[in-house]
Amino acid sequence: MKKVNVNAYQIALVFKSGVYQNFLNEGTYWLWNKQAKIYDRTVPFVAPVELNILLQDESLANELDVVEVKDQEIVLHFENGVLKQVLNTGRYAFWKSALKNEFVRADISKVSISDAIDRSLLSHRLVFPFVRSYTIENFENAVLFIDGKYEGVLQPGVYNWWKNAIPIIVGKVDKRQLQLEINGQEILTKDKANLRINAWAQYKVMDIEKALLQNKEYEKQLYIVFQLALREYIAAFSFDELLEKRDNMSASILESVKDKALAMGVEVIGFGIRDIILPGDVKEIMNQVLIAEKKAQANTIMRREETASTRSLLNTAKLMEENAMLWKLKEMEYVSAIAEKISSINVNGNGVLEQLKQVFVGK
Repeated sequence: MKKVNVNAYQIALVFKSGVYQNFLNEGTYWLWNKQAKIYDRTVPFVAPVELNILLQDESLANELDVVEVKDQEIVLHFENGVLKQVLNTGRYAFWKSALKNEFVRADISKVSISDAIDRSLLSHRLVFPFVRSYTIENFENAVLFIDGKYEGVLQPGVYNWWKNAIPIIVGKVDKRQLQLEINGQEILTKDKANLRINAWAQYKVMDIEKALLQNKEYEKQLYIVFQLALREYIAAFSFDELLEKRDNMSASILESVKDKALAMGVEVIGFGIRDIILPGDVKEIMNQVLIAEKKAQANTIMRREETASTRSLLNTAKLMEENAMLWKLKEMEYVSAIAEKISSINVNGNGVLEQLKQVFVGK
């Protein structure tokens, strides 16, 4: 005979020769030729034998919460309102005790998540492995494909779906103003001058469905549209004409591209030429032309100044001819200018003093 003590929040299963007999609640018992296995009611029950055999005892079945989780299902187990664990495929048993057990079943064979599951639980460390999450930023839009089918446009926000074999594709587009670099374009002008052009373009995606669904790699297509428009414009003019029309180039190319860009769901905002690079021989010729032009301008200015100076001398001579006093004043001005540059005078010979007197004083 064997004494068995079953404490509070415990239960004992009685077996005889390995065969289940009955269960015992709290108390003290004497068993003859039988064995007892004691279980804590506050932890999940792990059956020592096939669970179906134990459940044939209706009294014992009433003491248990039995949860069966099918394939493509999960069950969220809450204990006193707190998520305790996530149950995968299988059968589970929990004792009915002071702890309140709750179970929320979810079908993960589908993509959408039921509203019965609190959204805050989806980021829980126990649930997160079963969830795939996508974030659409405030400056983005996105298109959604589920199992290869187009479902619609996603606005900014956080989206969650069950993780399963069904493929989900989210195509994002930046709604902000974007810039496209069009560099290193080698183009021949109408007169066969080889130019290297660096340009830029600014645009915004206005219709995400056109950009992603109706066009493949719309950014590459937009690049090609600008490239062809640039080449077409430059090839229509000679090099000299192109330099004269450079200010109109950006507006003309922008206008020719606008409609084609709208067909791709893109609005073109701006376009500009950053650099026009000339070949080495053309650059040398341009420098020579520039130097020649500057020399010609310098010669013109010099001739104009010489003519003005000559005219001024002629006017002065006419005045001096008509006015003897003006002639004498001019003479004294020259003598004074000469005297300022003489530091000393050495006199030799006869009559030199008289001659100097006549020069500086006059008759």
